[in-house]
Formats: sequence, C-alpha cells, structure tokens
Amino acid sequence: MKKMVNLLSGLFLFLLSMHCFVACLASNTKNITTDKYALLAFKSLITSDPYDILANNWSTSSPICSWVGVTCDERHNRVYGLNLTNMNLRGTISPSIGNMSFLVILDLHNNSFGGQMPKEICWLRRLKFLRFSMNKFVGEIPAALGELSQLQYLRLGINNFNGSIPQSIGNLRRLKLFTVVKNMFSGLIPQTISNMSSLEYVGFSSNYFSGNIPPSIGNCTSLIDVFLDTNFFTDSCGIDGNIPLEVGNMSNLLSFSVNGNNINGSIPGTFKDLHKLQGLDLRNNGLQGSFVKELCQIDNLDELYLESNKLFGVLPTCLGNMTSLRKLYIGYNNLNSTIPSSLWSLRDILQVDLSSNAFIGNIPLEIGNFKAIILLDLSRNHISSNIPTSISSLRNLQNLSLAHNKLYGEIPTSLGEMINLFSLDLSQNMITGVIPKSLASLLYLRNINLSYNRLQGEIPDGGPFKNFTAESYLHNEALCGDPRLQVPLCDKQAKKMSMKKNLLLKCILPILVSTIFVVACIILVKLNKRKMVENTLERNLSTLGAPRRISYYELVQATNGFNESNLLGRGGFGSVYEGKLSNGEIFAVKVIDLNSEEKLRSFDRECNALRNLRHRNLVKIISSCSNIDFKALVMEFMSNGSVEKWLYSNNCCLNFLQRLNIMIDVAYALEYLHHGSSIPVVHCDLKPSNVLLDEDMVAHVSDFGIAKLMDEGQSKTHTETLATIGYLAPEYGTKGIVSIKGDVYSYGIMLMEIFTRRKPTDDMFVEDLTLKTWISESLPNSIMDVLDSRLVQQNGGKIDDILSCMSSIFGLALNCCKDSPEERINMEDVIKMLIKIKTMVLDENMV
Repeated sequence: MKKMVNLLSGLFLFLLSMHCFVACLASNTKNITTDKYALLAFKSLITSDPYDILANNWSTSSPICSWVGVTCDERHNRVYGLNLTNMNLRGTISPSIGNMSFLVILDLHNNSFGGQMPKEICWLRRLKFLRFSMNKFVGEIPAALGELSQLQYLRLGINNFNGSIPQSIGNLRRLKLFTVVKNMFSGLIPQTISNMSSLEYVGFSSNYFSGNIPPSIGNCTSLIDVFLDTNFFTDSCGIDGNIPLEVGNMSNLLSFSVNGNNINGSIPGTFKDLHKLQGLDLRNNGLQGSFVKELCQIDNLDELYLESNKLFGVLPTCLGNMTSLRKLYIGYNNLNSTIPSSLWSLRDILQVDLSSNAFIGNIPLEIGNFKAIILLDLSRNHISSNIPTSISSLRNLQNLSLAHNKLYGEIPTSLGEMINLFSLDLSQNMITGVIPKSLASLLYLRNINLSYNRLQGEIPDGGPFKNFTAESYLHNEALCGDPRLQVPLCDKQAKKMSMKKNLLLKCILPILVSTIFVVACIILVKLNKRKMVENTLERNLSTLGAPRRISYYELVQATNGFNESNLLGRGGFGSVYEGKLSNGEIFAVKVIDLNSEEKLRSFDRECNALRNLRHRNLVKIISSCSNIDFKALVMEFMSNGSVEKWLYSNNCCLNFLQRLNIMIDVAYALEYLHHGSSIPVVHCDLKPSNVLLDEDMVAHVSDFGIAKLMDEGQSKTHTETLATIGYLAPEYGTKGIVSIKGDVYSYGIMLMEIFTRRKPTDDMFVEDLTLKTWISESLPNSIMDVLDSRLVQQNGGKIDDILSCMSSIFGLALNCCKDSPEERINMEDVIKMLIKIKTMVLDENMV
C-alpha cells in the first residue's frame, strides 16, 4: 500500500512538472507573438515610409528577429531592442509598444514621429535606453516615466514637448544622460534632480524654464556636462536668477553652460573648486562685478566665455597662469585699464575676443607670442598705439579686428607675412600712410575694412584686392585707384613719375638681364650640385644649413658612448639615441648603419631634403656629423615619442581631439612639403611611427630617409626604394611612381588607422578585405563597428556626436586614398576640412 502511494505521488509530480513545462512553452510562444503583434501595430500607424523599409521587410512570413531595426534576446526569445534611427518615418507611436515587456533599447532618433508619448511606454520596466530626439512629438512627459527604474539614457531633444518636467523624474537614480534641448518645456527644474546620483549629462537648453537654477543640482556630483542655455531663469519674485554657489560641489564637471539667460549677480568663486572643468560658458547674461580671480585657479579650463555681461574693473594678471586656455571671450562688458602683460604669454591660445570694453594702453610687441592664435578681436576699445611689426609673427591668424580704437601710424608692411589671414578690420582709427602692396600676397584674404582712417595713395589692385568693394575704403583722406572703388584716379604726376621709372628701368635693363643670366647660371650649378649630393656616398654635411657644429667627441659624451640605456629605438636605416650636452640641452642622435649602400644614400637624401626645410610640424635638424666611418643626424628631441607608441599603448589612450589635432599637424607638414617649400618634397614613408610628439603633444613628421625632391616643373619621378607595405599608393607599389599624391594616399591610410587603431597590415585584412574596403563598407551606418573601442568607452553618452564627425573624417580619408592619383584631394583642402570638423567638435552641444 505504501509503495502504491509513493508511486502515485511520483506520477503526480511528473505530470505537474510536464504541465509547467508545456505552460512555459506556451507562455514563451505567446510572449514572442505578443512582441510580433505589438510591432505590427506599430507599423500600422506609420503614415510615411519613403524607403519602404518596414513595408518590404516587416513581413509576417519572416521571423521578427530578422526584421530591420529589431534585435532579439536569444536567451528569453524576446525583442530586446528597436532601433529605427534616420529612416525618415512619419506617424504616431502605437500604445501596443507597452506590451514589449523585455524591451531594453527604444531608439527612434531623427524621424518625423508626432503625437504624444504613449503612457504605455512607462510599462517597459526593463528599458535602459530611450531616444525620441529630432522628431515632432508634442504634449507632456508622463509622470509615470519616473517608474522606469532601469533607465540610463533619456534623450528627448528637438521636439515640441511642453509642460513641466515631472518631479517623479528624480526617481531615475540610474539615469546617466538626460536631455530635452530645443523643446517648449516651462516651469521649474525639479528639485528632485538631486536624487539622480548617477547623472553625468544634463541638457535643458533652448526651452522656457524659469525660476532659479536649483541649488540641489550641486548634489549631483557625478555630473560631467551641464547645459542650461537659452532659458528664463528668475527667482521667486521675478528677479533675474543667480548661479548657485553649490556648483562648486560638482567636482567631476567638464562643461557648464548657462548662455543666454537672465542670470545676474556675481560669478561664484566656488568655480575654483572645479579642477576638471574644461568649458565655462556664462555669456549673454547680466552678470555683474569683476572678473573673479578664482577662475584662474581652474587648472584645466580650455574655453571661457563671459561676453555680453556687465562685468567691470580690471583683468587680473593671473590670466597668464591659465596655460591650458584655448578660447577666451570677454567682449561686450565694461572692463577697463590696460590689458595685463601676462595675457600675451599664453602661447597656445587659439581665440581671444576682448572687444567692446574700455581697455586703454597700447598693443605691445609681446603680441607676437600668440604663435597659435587664429582669431584676435581687440575692437571697440580705447587702445592708442601703432600696430607693432611683431604682429606679423602670427602666421596662423585668420581673423584680426582692431577696429574702433585710437590706433595711429602706418599699416606695417610685414602684415603681408600673415599668410593665413582671412579677415582684416582696421576701420575707425587714425591710421596714416599707404595701404601696403604686400597685402596683395595674402591669398586667403576675403574681407578687409580700412574705412574711416587717414590713408592715402594708391589702392592695390592685385591678389584679393580685385574682389573688394568701395565699402572697404570709405572716408579716407587721399586714396586713389580704380573708379569702381569710388575714389579718384591717381593723378598725372604719379603717372609721370611712373614713366620716369619705366625709362630708368630701360636704362638699367641690360644690367638686369646680365644679373638674371648670372643668377640663372648659379642656380643651374646649384641644381647640378644637389643631384651630385643624392649620388655621393661620402659627403661632409656638418654644417647642414645650421650654424651649429657638434663634434663626434661631443656626441659620444652626450650619449654615454652610444650606450644601450640611451637607445630610443631602431629603424630601417640605423639607431636613435638620446643625448645630453654639458649645458643640459637634450637632443636625439640618428646614427646611420654603414653596412649598406642604400643606407648611406638615405643619409644623403635626408640631409638634402631637410637642409632648407623649416616648419613647426617637421622634426628640426640641429646639426650633422659625417666622416668615412661615421654618419649621424642631430635632431630635436621629442619627449613623447611616436604616435604609434601612443596609439598601441595599453597604458595610455589618445582622446578624439588629440587624434584630430595630430592629423591636422601632419596635414600642415605635408602641405608645407608639397606646396610651401622652394622645391616640392615627397616624404614617401608617412606612417604613425614616423610622426613624433613633443612635450605639448604637437606632431612632427620625421624620417626623410627615402624622401624625394621634385625638380622644377616635375610632378612625379620613379624610385626603386620600397616604402612600408600597407601605406604605399598603388602606383608606388606597382610602378615605383613617386609624387606628392602618393603622400596624400599614405596620409589617408594613416587617418583611418588613427581612428580605428588597426594597421593596414592587420591579420584581419585578408583576400579582398583591406583597411580601405573595411572603412568604406562601414559608411554611413556602421561606423561604430570600425571605430577604436577605446574612443567609444571614453566618450560614453557623446558617442553619437563623435560618430557624425567620424563619417566626415572617414569620407575624407577615402578621398585621400582614391586609386587614381588625379582624383585624390590635395593637402590644402584636407586642412580646411579638418579645421571645419574640429570647429564643429568644439562648438557642438549634444542633442
């Protein structure tokens, strides 16, 4: 009897477990079916599908896990993600979306969805990523959204949402990114934001928020970026709001922006506690008081925007200590006194705007220290001095405005040396003399304003002056020239003087012809000598175009007898050692291996290529040492080593902007080699190991061992020297054809490598798959698959902005790597495109 009971009990348990198993299977089938019906309901409300993506692909005859934009979780056999970004879809969101209970990612970015956000979305308790940005949604955020406890990314920017942000949003304690930019939200920023301990990015710009910025925001110590631009912050009495002192508690903050609000009061001194802060934007408010010295204590501040406020008093001398500063905008305030001399010591600053204040004093010679600057605006002040000739040292300057001051004296002729100048405004001053004809050599000059001065003489008519109009020269004393400029013709006396000069030239013409003939002979002799240098194995090049001489004995002492402990590296043509002279100067010594004739020729080629080259982005040759038994180049020491070392290091990682800056530096170097030197030089072996970084991470192209010099009028030549496999242009590898377009090809390969961290010879590239084809196939929708994973980790929530730039960068790289040399872009255009990309990166806020 007992056995029978046990048997029946066992049978009952078996039947019960089988029932549960079948029930689970039925439940699972039902659940995946539920997801299917929810997606079909979603599809039914799509009113426009211009590419027929859903119409052709979302079919009941195929498994839903194969549908476009649908990702499934294999473990649970449920829909895990729905990503329909950039498909130009139009319609509303079906409430059935709430039935997809395993949904973790819901991304409808950049479509035309409208209507309200269905409250059923709040049923998706597993949801971590929700992005509805760049659509046409209306209405309020459902209060129940605060119940999505797993949510980490909430992006609702660029829609027509309105109403207030519900207090329940503070329940999203795992939320890392929250942005609602460019909507119509109003009311207060909820105090409960202080509960969001994981929040790293908040974007509330371009809405109608009012009230004070809640002091409780200071409790969000994980915040990295805060953007509250273009709102209407006021206190409870309607008085313009303040910046709370508690901002100093956000110790991880990198960016803080409240541009374009009604904020007044003073700048909180607590900003000094934000030692990681890189960008501070307080412009277009009503801030009062002085420029607080505490701002100078922000160690890593890169960009400071304070223009269009009511600041007064003097600029502190501590500004000169802000060596990390790259952009300084403090125009349209009431600052006075002189500009502190310490400001001119910021050698790496890129943009300075001190316009529309009440600064007095002069423009000092030290302005020439701004070697890297691209924009300088000192207009609408009370500066009274001449324009110092040292300003011509600003070779990278693109925009210069000194208008509405009290400048006097003449326009320096040396301004013609500012080769990158795009816009020049000297109007509303007391400048005298003539317009220097040297300005006609500024090929990039597009805007010039010399109005309301005391200029005289002939207006130049060459170069960019052909395109300027009369508005550029209004109200000067005695300018003359082309009638289209609304100035009189230059008088007959000037013409007679010109005739006399012509007669004088005719008298001395024979002398000039003779002189030209002699000079031509000298040039021919020098060209022949240069060709002899390329074929001579033993040549004493100790002078190398430099006045310094360093003896072999000094090199031995400086390198401890070329000791292994001083060895920096070995290459195809020798070894490089670190050397230190008795005066403490550190340099690098490249010792040539004398065992092969080709290596000897490389020494002569490198000397010949570099002896007349001078550029910020080329490794400087200090001297050479050469005899029968020993040949070496003495070079500038690059303390940060090669780009290859940084790129493939496990201990450090170049960030996105560093990589972009490196490639801009390399582009400038190639542009100079190809177009800026007297004889075009082809590097022939451009790759990351041949690009070195100085202490400021500025890139310098090195190793000209196989470089080629183009003869006058020559666009290509041939070589039997093989460069590094993977970086070679097709015509170089197959026919030995060398041209500047070959360098462009190598540059394109390096540009891809820098951002993918994949060598062109990587083991993954087999058969028809190359670095080029891999990149090409990733555009435009799979860039994440090829981008260096460490960049993805670094940029986190901002990765979409990086991806938009990477599409342009990879497209540029592919234009550099066209199979036909004639189709490849030139380095001048490469620089322009990269500068545009960099500007976009620096100026762009996240959506």
